[in-house]
Formats: sequence, structure tokens, C-alpha cells
Amino acid sequence: MQVTGAPERAATAGFYDGVPVVSGFADLADPARYQPLPDDWTVAVTDVVNSTGVAAAGGAKAVNTAGAAAIAAVSNALSGRAFPFVFAGDGAALAVGPDDAAAVAEALAATAVWCREELELGLRVATVSVAELRESGRDVRVARFAPSPDIDYAMFDGGGIAWAERRLKDGTLALPEAAPGTRPNLEGLTCRWNEIPAQHGVVLSLIATPVTSGDAAADTGAFRRLVADVLALADTQPAAGRPLPENGPGIGWPPPGFELEVRASRPPGASLPLHRLKLGAATLFAYVLFRFGIRIGPFDPNAYRRSMVENTDFRKYEDGLMMTIDCTPAVADRIVARLDRAVTEGVARAGAHRQGSALMTCFVPSPLRPDHVHFVDGAGGGYAAAAQQLKALPIRPATAAS
Repeated sequence: MQVTGAPERAATAGFYDGVPVVSGFADLADPARYQPLPDDWTVAVTDVVNSTGVAAAGGAKAVNTAGAAAIAAVSNALSGRAFPFVFAGDGAALAVGPDDAAAVAEALAATAVWCREELELGLRVATVSVAELRESGRDVRVARFAPSPDIDYAMFDGGGIAWAERRLKDGTLALPEAAPGTRPNLEGLTCRWNEIPAQHGVVLSLIATPVTSGDAAADTGAFRRLVADVLALADTQPAAGRPLPENGPGIGWPPPGFELEVRASRPPGASLPLHRLKLGAATLFAYVLFRFGIRIGPFDPNAYRRSMVENTDFRKYEDGLMMTIDCTPAVADRIVARLDRAVTEGVARAGAHRQGSALMTCFVPSPLRPDHVHFVDGAGGGYAAAAQQLKALPIRPATAAS
């Protein structure tokens, strides 16, 4: 085994800071926008067990909370340092440098215990080195997309994340369980906003992943045309289909995700009823500020709402295209028809799920900073339901480009 020297480790640890930020989402369909992760980095993946069934039984918000919890736990374990991550509704994928791998594994193992003991959800967690992924014939490349001047999100390409997720689900990859009672630091993980009703008729969650035929250039070109067509259809809707209204979602009290936040924010050993009372008072205070637009010192709830809308993560790449958009039924029909054609032609595997509203789960390290993170998924199963359709499709050999 080759021992990496300190200067090399320092260089690779700072790799993500040097990845250029892309401002046009459509540009992310171009593989040239992505940079390969260093071999000594580690990829981590998580997945909620039976997420589709849990969501169908009314637990979609809990599923999304478990998916976002891994990102919050790792961010807090790394003291807020930037790292690439993608929220996938019922799980997450992320990558970290060589000096952070042990801390990340510990945080994820603790998150799995928290999900089981507090949410009664199974959360699979695993890590794998980038070098091992490349030995499997896959790659992991990353790009950065800025939906607003205040924040950027990572996008993954190369097939390595999808490979790791398959190995996670079949049990080949798994982290050792943490001790019962172990808790991650989930500070900043919140779920206070109301469901977001569709403004134009339907909230559509979709996933499309490329099919490999052996001709990389043809595969890339055909899939890029599919992505361009889907984005063009989404662009016919206000704000490219972003599910949030201009002033953000509604807020009520007690918030719909109150009990989830109680369990995420309770300090180890603290009384659950007492902590519930304390958080109830804090959320009531926040509700009054947002309901009446009351500014307190440097905190402006109206400015927060505006930046929240701009920062929302409603479209992404994770070895394929993932979107949750608000659109008319006619546009949804056209998008699904385009996806179906790509499947028939062997260009992609795809799934789409319609529902009447969207959910938002947030990671807010500080409400006074503009870089708060907001994840959107469909409220009726979302990405998990779309993925179930994708799993059921055969992988056809590629034919003529679409």
C-alpha cells in the first residue's frame, strides 16, 4: 500500500474548494463540467429501508428527515467545512477527504442508531474509497451548482455513486453499528414548514439515469438531449418549476415536523417532555416572527424567506437527473412521455411520480447566515416512489439516439 505524504493529503483535502461553480443548471449535463475525486477520498451513502412503504403510510416527512440527517450529522462533525453531498429524498450521498473519513463513519453510524431508536426507521449506511470504486470500473466526478449567490450544491457523475448505492442495498457495503443510545450532532436540522400545495396542478418527482451501450459518446449525446428536452419543458413553468411560491411555504404552529425536530435536537440525556416544552416555546416565537414579519436585530424573516426560496434544492444530478417540480398536468404528461420514449429507445431508465404537494426539510446551521440549505421532495412518495418505477424497468441495449 502506498503511503500518501502530508503535502499530498493536504492537496487532496482541499480539492473541493477548487472545483469551479456552475451557475447554469443545464450545463451540468456536460461531463466536462465534472472533476474526478481524488483516489484517497471516501464516498458515503445512506438509504432508508422500505422508504416507499413508509411514505405511503404517511411517513414521508420522517423519511426525508432521515435522509437529511446524514448530511447534517456529517456537516456538524466537520465543523461546517464544505464537502460535496446530494440529498435523494430517502437517503444521501456525500464524499470527504482522507482526514475526515473516520469522523464521517462515526457520524453516520450514530445517525443510523438515532433513526432506529427515535424515528423507528432503518437507515443503511456505508462508506467506500474512491480508489475501490474505480477498481470496480466506475468513477466519481463532482461539479458544483449555485442556485443563488449564497449557496452551491454538489452534483455527482461517473456511475460510482449508483454502484455504491446498489452495494449498500444488497448488503455488500455496510458500516458497523454504533452502540445503542449513540447520538449524532443534528444541530440545525429542522422541519417546520407546512406542506407546499401544487400551484399549477401537480408536483412531479422524476429520476432519469443513462443506459450504457458501450459507445460512450453516443450514450452521452443521447442522454444530454433527453435532459435538455426535460429541462426545456420544465422551463415553460414559472421559476423552472420550483415548487416553492415566491414568498416561501406557509408556516403554522405547532409545526408539522415538530416531533421530528424535538427528537433531532434533544441533547443526550435530556428529558424528552422538558425538551419538547422548550422547543415548543422556541418554535412559537419563530412562528410569530415569520407570521407577522417582525425583524429582531440582524434577523429579517422576510429576507430569510426570499433567500430560502432561492437556495432550494429541487433539481440535481446524482449519476442522472433528479427533479421535483410544480407544473401543469399537461406539462407533466409531456415530460413523462419524453421519459417513456427515452426508455423505449434504450437511452435511459426513468421513473416519475405525481402528487398534490411537496415537502421541505431544512439544514440551518445559523438563521443569521444566508447559506441555509433547503431540500425539496414530493409529499406523496417523491423520489422514493419514482425510484421504485425505475427499478422495475429492464435495462435495454441502446438503440437510435433520441
